[in-house]
Amino acid sequence: MTDLSRDEAIDRAIDIVDTVATETMPVPVREVWVYGDVALGLNPISRLDVYVTKDILMRDAAERESEFESRLGVEGIGKTVRAAWAEDHPGFVRANSSGHAAPERCLAAHLLDEDEPIHLEVCNASFDDNVTQRLKGARARENYEQLLDPRGVCLWAEGQRSEEAVRKLRESELAFPTLSGALEMLGMDDAEASEAAAAVTDYRERQDGVTVRGDVV
Repeated sequence: MTDLSRDEAIDRAIDIVDTVATETMPVPVREVWVYGDVALGLNPISRLDVYVTKDILMRDAAERESEFESRLGVEGIGKTVRAAWAEDHPGFVRANSSGHAAPERCLAAHLLDEDEPIHLEVCNASFDDNVTQRLKGARARENYEQLLDPRGVCLWAEGQRSEEAVRKLRESELAFPTLSGALEMLGMDDAEASEAAAAVTDYRERQDGVTVRGDVV
């Protein structure tokens, strides 16, 4: 696994923001966050964690679904991902295991190179809301691997960049607690927070290359 320097990670995050801000995405994107090690100012970091808040595509070009299914072998184009995007970027179209267009996989294909040490989270809920939802689910199942690290920084929202957030990232001005400390602030006791933090860290260290997860809340 190849580590990234903090500057490399921040530059890569800015590249992702630039792409989202200037190019047509497979689905509408509202926010781009980074979280975890890069937000803490660690240098180097083993993986860059990126969170994208998307809108569910409501109206696009459903009448073209069969056309794209014939051409690309993927269902749902024009319904779950934009037909115009698929027309321009057929090589980035990705499907889930049932053969339907998967917005999170399409976003990952467009935004990331396959061998980059980057994890992409994609959800229709904002970062803070999804942190809460994932925490509830993890505690109910007593399975903490898929917890979302709550230590995040918003770089782009509703078409606006946060230059101040980028500056603070570069200068390591953001003050965050340890992961277990952050989880305690969300309601876990010390023992549970330590167990959960260890599970998240262990899971993260086992990942390699690009990974992606899509949620609907």
